[in-house]
Amino acid sequence: MAVKIRLKRLGQKKAPFYRIVVADERSPRDGKNIAEIGTYDPNQEPCVVKVDEEAAKKWLANGAQPTDVVARLFKQAGIEK
Repeated sequence: MAVKIRLKRLGQKKAPFYRIVVADERSPRDGKNIAEIGTYDPNQEPCVVKVDEEAAKKWLANGAQPTDVVARLFKQAGIEK
């Protein structure tokens, strides 16, 4: 089972809010997830990223692959693999 760290879209139309989740790569974007490790709100100025660093580092160490967007958010938050 390949595990990805990716964004799960929430919020209203034209006002997205995202949760940073760990999920099986075969599951749908808004489907079942394994764990929730943070949030991302692009509607605020500046964008707000909240990440549980300990959980993120644990999942990265266990082989979870972040998507390109999540990798960029982790870099902004100071989380390195």
